[in-house]
Amino acid sequence: MSPSTKACLLFDIDGTLVDTDRVHIVAFNEVTRPYGVMVDAETYKTKVSGRINSEILADLLPHVPAHEHAAIGHRKEALFRAMATEMEPLEGLMDLLDWADSVGLCYAAVTNAPRENAELVLRTLKATERFAAIILSDDLPHAKPHPLPYLTGLQRLNGDATRSVAFEDSKAGVQSAHAAGLGVVGMTTSLDASTLTGLGAKFATPDYHGTALRDFIKDRTSIA
Repeated sequence: MSPSTKACLLFDIDGTLVDTDRVHIVAFNEVTRPYGVMVDAETYKTKVSGRINSEILADLLPHVPAHEHAAIGHRKEALFRAMATEMEPLEGLMDLLDWADSVGLCYAAVTNAPRENAELVLRTLKATERFAAIILSDDLPHAKPHPLPYLTGLQRLNGDATRSVAFEDSKAGVQSAHAAGLGVVGMTTSLDASTLTGLGAKFATPDYHGTALRDFIKDRTSIA
């Protein structure tokens, strides 16, 4: 790495900045029910969380012509945005961002979500201007679990993977960040701690509180 590279923080959005699983499950059920498919919490964890819609719908609706999947996905995301009117940040998030600002750690969002969803979440949290960049898998040739989204985030922030931290809640997300060489914090909004660490997370937590998490970030980023 160049001497000019720096430590940074990279955040997934759904399940990481906000716990949106419940809303996504309702929206998916609205569009899959007419095709005889229901999405329960377990299905969401194993077949939906962290993945892009083309892959999700290929798994959920293999009996529906593939050329219909894009329109179904667009309907689902429009429903999500209509229903996601009250979103709260995960506990401790805003305090962590304040601390990151105070010690000079820049941060970005890295997501498989559509642009409209990502912008809605950041706008609702009044955090749009705080994030240095939003990296969208839709803009790249590969989505998570490929490392490219996180590698792109590092490039955008001129970040050093060996001194940076990613925050993720899904299998695809943890695999992506881990493959990019980041220190991964697994948020237990979707998966349990043992599953997240088994996928490559170095630390697991339900929220952003606690000195142990802050110490992990300090150690990884070499921030005093």
